[in-house]
Amino acid sequence: MSPFARLAAPAAALLALGLAGPAAAQQPALDDATIVALFDAANARDIATAGLAAGRAAHPEVRELARTFVHDHRAVRQQGRDLARRLGLTPTPPKDDPGARQHAEAMRKLRALRGDAFDRAWLEHEVAFHQAVIQAVQETLVPAITNPELKAFVQKVAPAFQGHLAAAQRLAEKYGTAAAARTSP
Repeated sequence: MSPFARLAAPAAALLALGLAGPAAAQQPALDDATIVALFDAANARDIATAGLAAGRAAHPEVRELARTFVHDHRAVRQQGRDLARRLGLTPTPPKDDPGARQHAEAMRKLRALRGDAFDRAWLEHEVAFHQAVIQAVQETLVPAITNPELKAFVQKVAPAFQGHLAAAQRLAEKYGTAAAARTSP
């Protein structure tokens, strides 16, 4: 199994957002401030991996997809921060966020690759990451949000995450990654 394939497992959806692992049992129940922090972190993490791919990908269409991801996630991240400020929410990340460690490991692995191997690994990472985030948002975050404006915002941007997943899956299929095999009908 590839190092990124494990993200697609159901438990990984929560891990990707820092909601699973040993520290999760010690975390207080999710509140809107924590959800804002988790949403912000998910966008920041994809900005970082996509930024790396925008400069390193071997194929022009992979570089272009990465640039699109950076642009879109920056915009959503800023909108989320603006909304949090307007609502008076101070983002409160979970303690001992395993998602941060997982992201650092993914970046380390991606930085070690070049050429087609980088493109395939990045696409596989993006498929798994978006699947995990979408699942966590749908199953954990949205049901826990209490502020209707915050809930509406998260639900409004969800199709963009779905669009990113579909775009990454298309290129993963084109370049024959393990992610494509997992997601094909």
